[in-house]
Amino acid sequence: QVQLVESGGGLVQPGGSLRLSCAASGSIFSANAMAWYRQAPGKQRELVAAITSSGNTNYADSVKGRFTISRDNAKNTVYLQMNSLKYEDTAVYYCNADIRTVVGYNNYWGQGTQVTVSS
Repeated sequence: QVQLVESGGGLVQPGGSLRLSCAASGSIFSANAMAWYRQAPGKQRELVAAITSSGNTNYADSVKGRFTISRDNAKNTVYLQMNSLKYEDTAVYYCNADIRTVVGYNNYWGQGTQVTVSS
């Protein structure tokens, strides 16, 4: 059984920063691609940032230059540093990962963490 547990969400003022963490636990051999998605009220879930096991990254245009995704492979953990937050960044943020277990690769989602940008 694999679980992704997110933390670090909360309420922040415009221009502020937050750091999200997502730790994968369970019978894990390795984690391949890991990513952050977000879903705002009334909108579809969208990719925010992704990172491969070798550290290659890609970002949504809306967050380029403000957000940074990183990972610690030894801890099977992915991070999202969010700076210069805007009202439109308000959403539930979800961690996603391709995890290799004894039965092979499967895709997993975390439960989500709320990020609210408000003055």
